[in-house]
Amino acid sequence: MSESPARRVPTRSRPGAWLDHHAYSIVASLGRLLGRPWATALTVGVMAVALALPMGLWLVLANVERFAGDAQASRQLSVFLAQDTDAARVAALAAELEGRADVAAVEHRSPAQGLEELRARSGLDEAIEVLGENPLPHVLIVTPAGDEARLAASLRNLPEAELVQHDALWRERLDGWLRFGARAAAVLAAMLGLGALLVVGNTVRLDIQSRREELGVLQLLGASDGFIRRPFLYLGAWYGLAAGALALGLLAAAGAALRAPLAELAASYGSSFALRGFTPGQMLAVVAAASLLGWLGAGAVTGHFLRQTRPTET
Repeated sequence: MSESPARRVPTRSRPGAWLDHHAYSIVASLGRLLGRPWATALTVGVMAVALALPMGLWLVLANVERFAGDAQASRQLSVFLAQDTDAARVAALAAELEGRADVAAVEHRSPAQGLEELRARSGLDEAIEVLGENPLPHVLIVTPAGDEARLAASLRNLPEAELVQHDALWRERLDGWLRFGARAAAVLAAMLGLGALLVVGNTVRLDIQSRREELGVLQLLGASDGFIRRPFLYLGAWYGLAAGALALGLLAAAGAALRAPLAELAASYGSSFALRGFTPGQMLAVVAAASLLGWLGAGAVTGHFLRQTRPTET
């Protein structure tokens, strides 16, 4: 007796069906997202602003820290030598300092070089000419390799040193503000990240409520929690992905608006400093983290719904 055609139809394997449902959930959740553009735009916009605020603060701190790190001269100590120090002693002193373990580099600036630099920066050529004799001393620019304060104290004890200029106080204050800003950015990110998670959770909850009867039928038919939860998880991930991308776009627009005036301000101080945005790797990390945030928010709400409506055996 031959087998009926129905029996010869191959059944889909469980891994294949699982993959098929994942693919269906991805496409279906995206369709639900695009099917209500205004509601989606509001949800994504609120999430994007919540994500952009701590990201923008972190970006500002990173640029300020880079600016402070680029100002290498702020780490240097200027040792003004006595007027009667001859060139041979200055060269020997520079060689001695270069041999120290706590010194990274030493630059000798002669009185003639100092005068030329003063002319270039001040534009007081006529006043300098009136002076006649060059009043500037030899200067050693010392770049520390370790503790700056200890090195400055040691340099002040040199017999030839008239003055050691060490502007460390403002850097210590700047470091303190940067540490405070980093902590504030972390706290703000946690608070607004929780807000974004709640926004996704509430949006998914409303979607669940609109499909409550459909989901109840699926539960009665024996659908697993994972089967019911999966489309909502991808819905939350889509919300997070869109919000992360929009947040990056908002920060890029803000950076473009600030770039020109900042360049003019930096140029007035003789600097070429420019804002630096996120790298491609950081952008991917932001989008991935936002998607994960949306996934977690949807998962928490869907899990609560399934626990409340799971059929009980009588």
